Amino acid sequence: MANNPNNKNNYPKKIGIIMDGNGRWAKANKLKVTQGHEKGVGVVKDIVEECVAKNIESLTIYAFSSENWSRPKSEVNGIKKLIVKAIIDQVPELKEQGVMLNFFGDVRSFGYEIKEKTESAVDDTFQESPSLRLNVALGYGGRKDIVNTCKELAIDYKAGRIKTNDIDEDMIAATSQVPDDNIDLIIRTGGDKRLSNFLLFQAAYAEFIFIDKLWPDFTKDDFIKCLNSFKKVRRRFGKRV
Repeated sequence: MANNPNNKNNYPKKIGIIMDGNGRWAKANKLKVTQGHEKGVGVVKDIVEECVAKNIESLTIYAFSSENWSRPKSEVNGIKKLIVKAIIDQVPELKEQGVMLNFFGDVRSFGYEIKEKTESAVDDTFQESPSLRLNVALGYGGRKDIVNTCKELAIDYKAGRIKTNDIDEDMIAATSQVPDDNIDLIIRTGGDKRLSNFLLFQAAYAEFIFIDKLWPDFTKDDFIKCLNSFKKVRRRFGKRV
């Protein structure tokens, strides 16, 4: 767990962000789609800095979903190049900030270079008590993750390593490839109001904030407003308070 004893402001400890709107932003500004994604990477950098400043434990970002493979090949190839560039450019600064990187999803489907770069970035930024855990979803889909988790547990059961009564929410969370469970807050930009197959199990009790702004226009001030809105929520988790 991240060592964030200073988070005493009732901010969410674990945040997930669906960064929607890069393509629409590029179109509105008469730019290439890849330029929208480039602008979006800069916004991620700003939000990571703010998470560190606010002592947030983990930030999980939806960088590339399993459904995004259906996008034009030119866009997908541009995103692949941007991933490599972002890792090369950002890892030194993340290390300096004490941020620990994790990647999850079908990372292998992106090819050897990205697989090697992500593994190297994870090794380079690893630490026991990070200022922030930054989890990046690549080729990820919540339904597929749940199916794969069920398959792994079925294999363990068949091999006699676990019993039926051993399987509970904690075991499912631990078997899932998603690094963090029990997400407190999901933020989605771009105006749509849906999860789009993101953290289906982990966001069971999350609060949701939907922003009309496109991701490249999302600012630190917008993020702070989301944190302050979360502080006003009375979370009951099914209990009568």
